Amino acid sequence: MSDELERFRLDERVAVVSGGSGGIGARLCQAFAGVGARIVVIGRDADRASAALDAAGGNGVAVAADVTKKADADHAVELAMQAFGRVDVIVNAVGGGAGGALYPAEEYPESEWDRMLDLNLRSALLPTQAAARAMIAGGRGGRVLHLSSVRGQLGIDNGFSAYVAAKGALDALTRQQATEWAKHAITVNAISPTFVRTPQVEDLLADEEFRTGLYKRIPLGRIAETDDVVGAVLLLCSDASAFITGQVLTLDGGLTACQ
Repeated sequence: MSDELERFRLDERVAVVSGGSGGIGARLCQAFAGVGARIVVIGRDADRASAALDAAGGNGVAVAADVTKKADADHAVELAMQAFGRVDVIVNAVGGGAGGALYPAEEYPESEWDRMLDLNLRSALLPTQAAARAMIAGGRGGRVLHLSSVRGQLGIDNGFSAYVAAKGALDALTRQQATEWAKHAITVNAISPTFVRTPQVEDLLADEEFRTGLYKRIPLGRIAETDDVVGAVLLLCSDASAFITGQVLTLDGGLTACQ
C-alpha cells in the first residue's frame, strides 16, 4: 500500500522562496526542507537570507535581491537555474507594510500608493514571471503560490487603500496566471491569511487593547502562528494539489465567514 503522504513531498525539487528571510518566509523554507526540497532563499539582505537558509538546513542557495526590480528578480532565478538547473516551485512572501502607510482614501499620497503596490504586487509579479519562464522551458510543470491577505477581500476603515488594492489585484492576478499557464501544467494559487504572529508585529501585539480587539474579531479567538500557514503551503506546492489552480485559500480563523 502506498504512503499517501508521499504526494506532499518535494524530493529533488527546487523551491524558490521570495521573501524567504522574513517571518513567514523563513518558516516556509524550513517546511520545504523538511519535505525534501532544495531551497533558494531570496531576501533583500544577504546575511538574513543566509541565516534563513542555515536555519532550514542549508540545502540550497541564498540570494540577495530586491524583487521589485526586474533585473534583480531575473538574476535571482538565473542563479537558481545555475545552481540546480530547474525551478519547480516559487512562493512569493514579500509584502506587508500597511500599518506604516495609513491615509484617508480621498487623500492617499501617490508616492505611498506606488511604494505599497511595488511591495505587495510588483514583488510577486516579477519573480513569478522569471520562474514561470524557467518552468515552461523545463517542461515539467510547476507550482506558483502567492501570499495574499484577507484584505484582498475585505475593506477596513483604517486608511488601507493601497494595501487592499494591491492584495485584491494579487488575487485577480492569481486567477489570470492560472488560466494562462494551465497548458504548461503550472498551477497558480494564493493563500490569504489574517494577522500572523511574526517578529515584525510583536510591538503591535504588545498593546493589550489592540490584541484584545483583534482576537474578538476572529471566531477561533486567536491570530495565526507561522505554523498555521505551513499545511496549506505544502498542499498547494506539491503533487497533492495537482487539480487545484486559480484559487485563493483563506486562512483566517473564520474571520471572513462572519464579515
